[in-house]
Amino acid sequence: MSSINPIRTSLPAAGLALAAGMAVMMPLGAPAQETAPAKTINLELNALEASDKGCRIAFVVQNGLEHDIDKAAYEIALFDKQGLVDRLMVLDFQDLPAEKTKVRRFDLADADCAQIGRVLINDATACEGDRIETGDCIARLTPTTRSDIAFGK
Repeated sequence: MSSINPIRTSLPAAGLALAAGMAVMMPLGAPAQETAPAKTINLELNALEASDKGCRIAFVVQNGLEHDIDKAAYEIALFDKQGLVDRLMVLDFQDLPAEKTKVRRFDLADADCAQIGRVLINDATACEGDRIETGDCIARLTPTTRSDIAFGK
């Protein structure tokens, strides 16, 4: 029967060897790689309130891109509390200047605010502007909500 004689190293020695190896791979004082924050269009579902036409929905939108958007429109799907699609509509957010925040309100005819369970941004139907790519308005969109209604894309 042969015995195996394992090589044992103390933890401090192993730690020093590991640290020395890391020092070779990553010199001390090397600058951390910085990434610029992504430029986005922030769209907040801010409020829903009953109106004489049905339901008024308010959005706060902030164009965090470096360039003006001359025209932005989004196809929105409304779901009821049971998760069924109630309607599809296009909301025209008009122009969105760069680095500017705007409030946009829309009256949803014959809609009952209390029955809306979810708002989905289905797509961007318009996204126009100098140095604005067609897909920017949906790809760079960050939806948030202040209501208890689910909101997203």
